[in-house]
Amino acid sequence: MTLHIVGETMKQANVLRTTARVGLCLVMIAISAPTRADEGGLSFWLPGTFGSLAATPTTPGWSWATFYIHTEAAAGAGAQFPRGGRVDIGVSGRGDLVGFGPTYTFATAVLGGQLAVSLLGTAGRSDASAALSLTGPLGNTIGINRSQDLTSYGDVLPQVSLKWNTGVNNWMVYGAGDIPVGDYDPARLANLGIGHGAIDFGGGYTYFDPKSGHEFSWVAGLTYNFKNPDTQYQNGVDFHLDWGASHFFDSKLQLGLVGYYLQQISDDLGTPPALGGFRSRIAGIGPQIGYLFPVGDFQAT
Repeated sequence: MTLHIVGETMKQANVLRTTARVGLCLVMIAISAPTRADEGGLSFWLPGTFGSLAATPTTPGWSWATFYIHTEAAAGAGAQFPRGGRVDIGVSGRGDLVGFGPTYTFATAVLGGQLAVSLLGTAGRSDASAALSLTGPLGNTIGINRSQDLTSYGDVLPQVSLKWNTGVNNWMVYGAGDIPVGDYDPARLANLGIGHGAIDFGGGYTYFDPKSGHEFSWVAGLTYNFKNPDTQYQNGVDFHLDWGASHFFDSKLQLGLVGYYLQQISDDLGTPPALGGFRSRIAGIGPQIGYLFPVGDFQAT
């Protein structure tokens, strides 16, 4: 769930566009295919990061994003996950995380478009367990039925975007990254940081007609992961596509669908031979609802 507060009260056309601030302004219940791969089963990119109105320009100035993520996942008893010098089997986990941070949108055009910069932080609680772990090539071992939990802070996530508008057509390019300062220990099952840096680049499009209320958006990108210096493991390159389609019934209420697809397109480096390239793949689709309301002199979604 996300709350965005924008730095001034806006007219109707601009209000409708604020819901894509930092690309995280939707509530989504997703039906997903089984996720795979990346070290410990974790990728840098959070599928569904972008949604409806992702490419529409917004009102210049400061804004603030806050979003909450609750997730529970469990691998099959025989599913294996590399984690540094060992292989964890039967991994399950639960996370309750909060992301937060400011965005500044410049009033002066850059290359004919609207430039915005964001810096997000994360914090929360992670619980994880493994039914069994095997000794890896570095000699690390872990016992049967091990469980851990961690309440701490995560990585810092900067993002830059550039957006253009021509009538009902909107375009964007963006760059994002992971600064690996979060709480991470390769010997732990539960972590808030991913243990390595990453960069991500992509672009997207939004069709939005304020008169009819119809909207459709998609954003595609590629993630390059740097090597984990603690484990010498390097995740492969990920391709991801996020999309949203919705209808605005008035200046406040929005209903529609959102979805995502992520596919790893190159092998992990450092994976045990038995796991091969260990490539990620996940897809999801679900409903979305958005509502705009005033908070004093500010506009929230």
